Amino acid sequence: MSNETPVYGGQALLEGVMFAGQDHMVTAIRRNDDSIDYFHVKKEKKPIYQKLKKIPFVRGVVALIESAGFGSRHLQFASERYDVNPGEEEEATEEQTSKLQMILGVAVVGVLSFLFGKFVFTLVPMFLAASLEAWFPGKTIQIFLETGFKLILLLAYLYFISMAPIIKRVFQYHGAEHKVINCYEAGQPLTVENVQNQSRLHYRCGSSFILFTVIVGFFVYFFVPHDPLVVRLISRILLIPVVIGISFEVLQATNKVRNVPILRYLGYPGLWLQLLTTKEPTNDQVEVAIASFNKLHEVEKHPEIAATLHHDNV
Repeated sequence: MSNETPVYGGQALLEGVMFAGQDHMVTAIRRNDDSIDYFHVKKEKKPIYQKLKKIPFVRGVVALIESAGFGSRHLQFASERYDVNPGEEEEATEEQTSKLQMILGVAVVGVLSFLFGKFVFTLVPMFLAASLEAWFPGKTIQIFLETGFKLILLLAYLYFISMAPIIKRVFQYHGAEHKVINCYEAGQPLTVENVQNQSRLHYRCGSSFILFTVIVGFFVYFFVPHDPLVVRLISRILLIPVVIGISFEVLQATNKVRNVPILRYLGYPGLWLQLLTTKEPTNDQVEVAIASFNKLHEVEKHPEIAATLHHDNV
């Protein structure tokens, strides 16, 4: 495909998928009456953000902040609308509110609460490793232990939340999102059959990003003081944006070389993690993902139709 082919991203939601282009973001969700509802947000391009996004190792942090802000609006729409019948008063019941809280509570998989999750998955493993320092002293072994605990906590967390039915469905929509992008990037028509034939894994996925922060952190920690423990604690906190910035560049690099026979394997660790964060979608879920992507294309070609979709005034 041409290098000028637009790059699209996405996010799995409660009973739906959001896709984002250069200027617009569109969500499609499946209502409980089997209809599809849409939500549109026009990207606000703040000048300071646009400048920072051109700076390597800084743009990753900026992109994360932007994604968190935009993504929360789509999450809120999906959580409020999916279980409300057309014509009904759109007020969430206690049961619906609890479902919303559950989705937001486990959103560490995505960008919404990534920073909070990064603090937890950075500091807890550090203290666990430090608690064993009497038996495993030395900077090198402590960093290995710390990284090992990070991986164990991350994999365990993803495995156990994936067992909840409502989260499994979100992970299925995550798979549908990837399949649609893979189908589009392969230049194939977006039919349910074509999309289902695609892989549910993708090199640009946020799950890969999370894993790369673990790997990048392992190497970065060798370049900072290790003792005493308070210095280690402060360095880990201060290095979070550094690790995020480097990990973003690594993610972009692995995506660029994914078609190079040998270098494509650099992105495999992130793809392996996606085996936990994505599930094979049903045809109905793929239909929703296709509808979201097609509606985004419609809005990009004819921005005036965005006024006919649900939107907020932020």
